Amino acid sequence: MEVSLLFWIGFIILVMILLSLDMFVFNKKGTVINVKKALWLSLFWISLALLFNAGVYIVFGKERALEFLTAYLIEESLSIDNLFVFIIIFTAFKIKPEHQHSVLFWGILGAIVFRAIFIFAGVALIERFAWIMYVFGAFLLFTGAKMVVNEFKVIDHEKEKEKQNPDNNWLVKTFRKFMPITDDMSEPIFFKKINKRLYATPFFLTLLVIEFTDLIFAIDSIPAVLSVSTNTFIVYTSNIFAILGLRSLYFALRGIMDLFHYLKYALSGILIFIGFKMIINHYAHTVAWDFHISNVVSLLVIASFLLISIAASVVRSRTVKKEAIREPVTVRKVVDKTGRKNEILEN
Repeated sequence: MEVSLLFWIGFIILVMILLSLDMFVFNKKGTVINVKKALWLSLFWISLALLFNAGVYIVFGKERALEFLTAYLIEESLSIDNLFVFIIIFTAFKIKPEHQHSVLFWGILGAIVFRAIFIFAGVALIERFAWIMYVFGAFLLFTGAKMVVNEFKVIDHEKEKEKQNPDNNWLVKTFRKFMPITDDMSEPIFFKKINKRLYATPFFLTLLVIEFTDLIFAIDSIPAVLSVSTNTFIVYTSNIFAILGLRSLYFALRGIMDLFHYLKYALSGILIFIGFKMIINHYAHTVAWDFHISNVVSLLVIASFLLISIAASVVRSRTVKKEAIREPVTVRKVVDKTGRKNEILEN
């Protein structure tokens, strides 16, 4: 499918308009986005993606529309896992909620550029070296399996705290060698002049880590989306629409985290399925085998994994709440060695 240059120009203009609306109309600078507003904005971005999907159906046909929808769902579901990491990063750098949207906005701009590079490079590799589909498929199988194994590992909370400390981050350590950093967080700006010398602020360091984290996640998500389509326009537009809704989804996620307790298992299943699909479909194409996993099947499988994980998370959340009600907390007063009275909470 050849896509006219006008479609690319039109899409870029649309993205610029949407980013302007998001930054200057939907979300005013220095304000905290509550869960209700974030959910409505998330619904807006999802509806916009589906509307664009309808346009793809009208212009390019049913097959391309199905590819866009499947690719969008893959990218959106994998992005949710990314957002949990963003929460940890903002907490580690002590970025206040009213300044988080601004950092995410610039992070999205960077993601739009880097995703384009990743996608065009990925498509070029597939077109030149068809066997690389096996590599992508094996990588996704490994990533999906590793994700499940990590869920069963015993977490050393002390080591986790050390890892989350910004001063121990190798990227931050490397950046410090090239540019001085100030601890001043009085203004939400990325750079500041102190005594005629330019310093980076913790806001820029946060942006740097978020951008790098997104690149790491793109290593998983781009091959997964390329299993659905190798058309650069379909792959890129589906990626960008998923990215555009990330900021709203991030603020919504903080209030509905209970819905995603079992998300890791769903994402693991999705990655393993997509990796298997890439290997099987490419092998079938190579040897002219009739067996083929269609995008319709992919869409149904991906949606099923997500819905089952959300349903299981809701059931778990309700069970935990019921158990908390059944086991009321009682207070017992004790006197310690110094003679002071203390209260101990007991179930």
